[in-house]
Parts: sequence; structure tokens; C-alpha cells
Amino acid sequence: MALNRRAFLGGSAVAGAGAALAGGVVAGPAAAAGGEGVGQGRGRPARRYSFTVMGTTDLHGNVFNWDYFTDAEFDDKAHNDVGLAKISTLVDRVREERGRRNTLLIDAGDTIQGTQLSYYYAKVDPITARSGPVHPMASAMNRIGYDAAALGNHEFNYGIPLLRKFEEQCDFPLLGANALDAKSLRPAFAPYVIKRLRTPHGRDVRVAVLGLTNPGIAIWDKANVGGRMVFPGLEEQAAKWVPKLRSMGADVVVVSAHSGSSGTSSYGDQVPYVENAAGLVAEQVPGIDAILVGHAHAEIPEYFVTNKETGQRVVLSEPLKWGQRLTLFDFDVVWEKGRWVVEKVGAQVLNSNTVEEDARITSLLGDEHAKVVAYVNQVIGTSVAAMSTADAPWKDEPVIDLINLVQVETVRAALAGGAYAGLPVLSQAACFSRTAGIPAGEVTIRDAAGLYPFENTLEARLLTGAQVKDYLEYSARYYVRTTAGVPVDTSALTNAEGIPDYNYDVVSGVSYDIDIAQPVGSRIVGLSFEGAPVDPAARFVFAVNNYRASGGGNFPHVPGAEQVWADSEEIRNTIIGWVREKGTVDPAEFASVGWRLTRDGVPVF
Repeated sequence: MALNRRAFLGGSAVAGAGAALAGGVVAGPAAAAGGEGVGQGRGRPARRYSFTVMGTTDLHGNVFNWDYFTDAEFDDKAHNDVGLAKISTLVDRVREERGRRNTLLIDAGDTIQGTQLSYYYAKVDPITARSGPVHPMASAMNRIGYDAAALGNHEFNYGIPLLRKFEEQCDFPLLGANALDAKSLRPAFAPYVIKRLRTPHGRDVRVAVLGLTNPGIAIWDKANVGGRMVFPGLEEQAAKWVPKLRSMGADVVVVSAHSGSSGTSSYGDQVPYVENAAGLVAEQVPGIDAILVGHAHAEIPEYFVTNKETGQRVVLSEPLKWGQRLTLFDFDVVWEKGRWVVEKVGAQVLNSNTVEEDARITSLLGDEHAKVVAYVNQVIGTSVAAMSTADAPWKDEPVIDLINLVQVETVRAALAGGAYAGLPVLSQAACFSRTAGIPAGEVTIRDAAGLYPFENTLEARLLTGAQVKDYLEYSARYYVRTTAGVPVDTSALTNAEGIPDYNYDVVSGVSYDIDIAQPVGSRIVGLSFEGAPVDPAARFVFAVNNYRASGGGNFPHVPGAEQVWADSEEIRNTIIGWVREKGTVDPAEFASVGWRLTRDGVPVF
């Protein structure tokens, strides 16, 4: 079947209705076998067996149900909970119901980046240090008893040595069939693992788990993997490995893929492989029974894709990020012609907010948690006034101006005295969270870090005036077209075509209007620099994060632009250092309105 994004999302929503449950576990197939059925001949009962493969994805360093940026228990509008401590309770309940020997537990990647807990043990007290600590995610996942985990793209954010140390600390394999050594083109990590499940019939079921990661790593973490690893497409590598797994005797093949299901890419044609390819793998590669989907941060309880070659229906499921959901793939197999054959497979998700945290996990890592809480609550300065990101998606807010100010000053200082010192410096920034901000009074590390939750670093590229305008036009796609005179509802104004907040950039150093009554591509009006229209041929230094510079979001011109400077320090730490050095943050010294939304020349706000 062809993958249609709207049909896919609609089907996912329908499939998910009623999947969450108050008590935690939905009744599934019996753990063992002896039902009547065809397949044995001469009227003898068929030999059957049932088992469950559980899955998580995009845990992003979440162990506790805790938000280190707010210094409080995690909560959102849907009252979701997060963390491996919650997942552990769900896993225990499933194992108790189905029998531990009749279950497996896998993950689809993005494990060691995302919270201040994971950051602390990568940068502040790194696991790579001599006699360094064990990574909290390794400790928790080992205690819970994971059987395998696919590599996510964010696994590479802190460099290969830290990833290798994490791999060493895990009691389970990290899988990446399409993470290849750049010279030998052989897998740099284990491609797969085969687990044997003992049945009551004397014949084990052999379950192969194939791990696939995201080709975008070659772009997003080029500094860490360039010349060392390459990442070919998921479909290509699945087509290579699935037949091998079948020939090795695998009765069931499960793919753990750090790749969404939409068939789209955020990086354009910079690499010839699809970013979100899980659905294409199911559609194109015969012999797969189920795919645990990751990367997209979506909730897909159960979705079926028909393989074009065999007509087999392949079940896909993606549990919500950060440990908010646990996927269950329930398999029924039957013994036929000397092997186990999948008779039925379905999927569902369990909601972690229906259970308490597992005290074994919280007590295991209580000291690590306390260290990080103390670290993020260190006071680094004061602010004259409160600044918030709440309106930043549609207004030029001082808190985003602060990010751009720090970036501009950092780049200017780095270029001082050099060939590019005379060029004006512009800067891009995005609103990563609508709940971040700087309070009036004492400012802590967690306040400043909350403005920049990603481990992005800073670069400087050369752009022309015409390229800056193109960049802004591309960014302005973020707004839903709204004709003049129609009431503006901010809840429906942004994220057009599903564009996330982090892919909407504002640019400081120039002034411009965004006319949301106009079609995409014709929205930037009055682009000026120091009061005069921007000359299309003028040259600017552009302060930009490495994600955007490497093609993240597929913004035009920047990936191919000349790089004149780059830093290895995270922008987040640069902001923290700036606040420490200044001591006092006063928005009156830097806040300005450089851009605004308009309709036919009339300001929206």
C-alpha cells in the first residue's frame, strides 16, 4: 500500500482508541499453548505458543518522573508521566501476567541525551573519565532487563568514545545494522540479536531483533562521525539482513527502527536516504513480522502496512517518547512443517501514568538524581525582570533576543581582528519550549539551560542578503495563512503542515514583517538592515547552530555556505557562562522588536 500521511495518522488515532487502561495491563494471549487447531494433520491438536515483545523508544535520558528544568514532577496538559521507573512497573506487570520467559524487552533508540541527568554524566561527571560512574540509563535498563536497543541519532551527540563506554556498560547489545565503519563498510555495532523463547513443546521460538538507525546521523553529527562511520538507508540494509536472519533459523523477525513512519525527510536531498522510513521497510522488505518505530515522537498504538511482494501485513507500533508509553507486540505462533509460523500478531500501548514508579529504580539512582538536582539549582546570576517564551512563537520576545545576543557577541569576539571582523553578524534562534523562561531575581543553571535543551553548538557561516531573505521565507512557512479581518486564534496560528516549534527560526540583526495573509514564499516584507533595505548582494556573518548548519530542518543555503568559525561548546553552556560573567540580566539593555506578524501591512498583535 502507498503511505499516505493523513490516512496514516487518522488510522493510528482510530487504532489507539481505548488502548490505555486504568490498571496498567491489557489482557493478552495465553502464555502457553495447547489449543485445538489445524496444522498438525490427522486430527491432532496444533502446537501453539504465545509471547509478547515489549518496546520503548526515545527515552532521552528520562529515568525519574521529573522535569529538571522546572525542578518539579513532570506534568503536561494530558497529565502524562515519564521515565524508566514508571516503565519498569509496567514491564513487571506484563511479565507477571504473561510469564517472564514469554516476554522480551527492546528499545528503538535515543537513550543517552535529552535531560540534565543524561547531560551531567556525559559532560559534568562523564562516564568516560578514569574510574568514571556508570551511566544512569545503563544502570536502569540493566536492572529492568532489556534484551536489546537500537541506536538512535542522539546516541552520537557526545561522540563515539562516550557511546562506546555506554555500550560497554550495558548488559544488552546496542544494534545498528546500518551503522557501518567508513573504511571497511562492515557493521560498527551488532546488527541483530537472536533470542530463544522456550515453549512447552520442546521447540524454542527463535526471535530475531534487527536494529536500524537513522541516516541523518551523517548530517546532524558530522563532526563526530565524519570519516568514521556511514549510515546507508534502512530499506537497503533490512533487505540485506532479513533474509540472512531467516536463513539462520529465525522464526520471527522484529525490527527496532529509529526512524518514523511517514516516509518523509527533514534534510531534503543532502543524503539519498529517507529519514522516516519504517513504513517503507515494512512495505518493501519481505519477511518482517513487526516493527518498533522510533524517532518521530509520535504515538502509534497499532498500524498495519501490507508488504508489496508477499501481501503479508506487518504491524508497526511507536510508544510515546520519554517513557510515557510501553508498546506490547502480542504474537501467536503455530508449529507447521517443522517450524514456528506467526499465526497472529497485534500491538497496543500501555500508559505509564497508570502506575507508580518502581522503587527499585528510584532507590538505585537516588544519589545520581540528587547530584543533578543540586547542579541545576546552582545560582549563576540575577534578572531585573521575568522573561517568558509563552508568546515567542508569534511575538518577538526578549528571552529569544537574549539567545541571539549571546550568539552574536560570541561570534563577534571569535572573529575580532580577522578577515571577517568588519561584516555584520546576524543570528538565528528558535523557541524550543513554550514553558521556558528566566525569572525575575535569582537565575539558576536550570533556568538558562531550559532555554536551550539541545546539545547544539555554534557556527558562523557567510550568507548574502538574498539568502537571508530566502531563509526567512522558508521559516515563515510555520504560520497558517490567515486572511485580513479574520480573528486570529494563536492556538491555530502556528505549526502549519506539522512544522515543529524548533523548526521556526527568527533572525536578529535585521528587521522584517511576516505577512501571514500572503502565500508561502511571499511573506517577508520590508527586510532591512540598520534602517535601509537589505542589499541582496550584501554579505553577512550568520550565527547558527550546528543542527541547522548541517541541514536539520532543510533550511536553504546554510549547509552549503562557507564556514568561517565553529565552536565545540554547547550553546546552552555559552548562555550559562554569559549570565555568570554579566551577573545581572537586564532586558532593557537588549530587548527590541525586530520582527512582527502583519496582514496586509497591519500588525496582528
